[in-house]
Amino acid sequence: MSANHAAFNVIFRFVENYVSPVAGRISAQRHVMAIRDGFISAMPFMIVGSFLLVFAYPPFSPTTTWGFARAWLDLAKQFEGQILTPFDMTMGIMSIYICAAIAYNLGKHYAKSHALDPFMCAMLSLMAFMLVAAPKTNGALPVDSLGGTGIFTAILVAIYCVEMMRFLKAHNIGIRLPDEVPPMIKNSFDLLIPVLVVVLTLYPLSLLIQSQFDMLIPQAIMAIFKPLVSAADSLPAILLAVLIGHLLWFAGIHGAAIVSGMLQMFWLTNLGANQSALAQGAPLPHIFMEAFWTFFIVVGGSGATMGLVLCYLRSRSAHLRSIGRLSVVPSIFNINEPVIFGTPIVMNPVFFIPFLLAPMVNAVLAWGVMKLDLIGRVISVVPWTAPAPVGAAWALGWDFRAALLVVVLAVVSAVIYFPFFKVYEKQLLAQEAAEAEKASAEEQQQVA
Repeated sequence: MSANHAAFNVIFRFVENYVSPVAGRISAQRHVMAIRDGFISAMPFMIVGSFLLVFAYPPFSPTTTWGFARAWLDLAKQFEGQILTPFDMTMGIMSIYICAAIAYNLGKHYAKSHALDPFMCAMLSLMAFMLVAAPKTNGALPVDSLGGTGIFTAILVAIYCVEMMRFLKAHNIGIRLPDEVPPMIKNSFDLLIPVLVVVLTLYPLSLLIQSQFDMLIPQAIMAIFKPLVSAADSLPAILLAVLIGHLLWFAGIHGAAIVSGMLQMFWLTNLGANQSALAQGAPLPHIFMEAFWTFFIVVGGSGATMGLVLCYLRSRSAHLRSIGRLSVVPSIFNINEPVIFGTPIVMNPVFFIPFLLAPMVNAVLAWGVMKLDLIGRVISVVPWTAPAPVGAAWALGWDFRAALLVVVLAVVSAVIYFPFFKVYEKQLLAQEAAEAEKASAEEQQQVA
């Protein structure tokens, strides 16, 4: 057995025996699932809101003399308030949607075991979040903590409210009504005690933090999480996330779903900060967001397999050539299951190194280009199925230099995959030749 094959077996056994079981338990944990599904539920609001942000802040220099750009800039300036109103009601208050969606999904988990009503869970968490994040000031509700700043608070409040309702149900604490009372009325009365508990616990805590630190709870939580948010935006953190996600993928677990679910709260917090900076005309502070992962790191899908698909299209192996033709269109839309399982790449020692290396190299290159301000940074939420060059430009406010970078990254990944592709192609050609020879021999025997 070669040294490389032995090393692969050691790594694979480690991932299979230690990393995969832990990742599997984490991904199936009810709170993690509720958070992940909550973010997914809120995504339509964020996509539409982010799209409108581009119209309010056109991707042109304020000093441009080009007629179309000048007209767009003038129109955006004149109607900035009207254009941004849908943004303010979607992305601007995204923590409201996230909080209610997480509570609803967690409540669904307890619907059978504890007879919780998911809708009532969402209503309670929404009230609790507004209580601590937007207390009435000078006759108006402040919205500063309802956007990206409030995401961590939204998650904690949603979990607290649902778990508190579960605890009360489990211990039969509540107002009991006769069985003849209609279910909707019973559900509304079931919420009386939880509302009282929220007011008696979260509201005094909010008042204490305001009086002692002159901050709302979301601002205090963001101050606590600030080092973690900053660390999550660093290159080592990005590379670690890419490594873990692709190790899991290689072992047959959808690592991208697990990693993205864990990082979603950081991505949206960073996105909110970038959008606030854009509105203020300040430099955009953050790099690592979902669009950076989707359109720059994993071009064509997990493993940055667009480059491998390009190699397959010119393969001498009939099997690989057919996989390439089958995979090229899905890969354009970042769907790479045909190449992942058709090759197969999962548990294939030939592709272990490039499957990890290609996205990590893409991450370093894209991070460096953005860090040097050679292209812009992410300001929009974009559907992950958008073709990579288009999605990258869209995410950066239609910065078409991003589309060029995506093409370069696809070529780089092709170069990384090429020598390993040739090794695998040689193996398949030998197998195909042996099968053809065997089929020919059987045919001659039948003729004889």
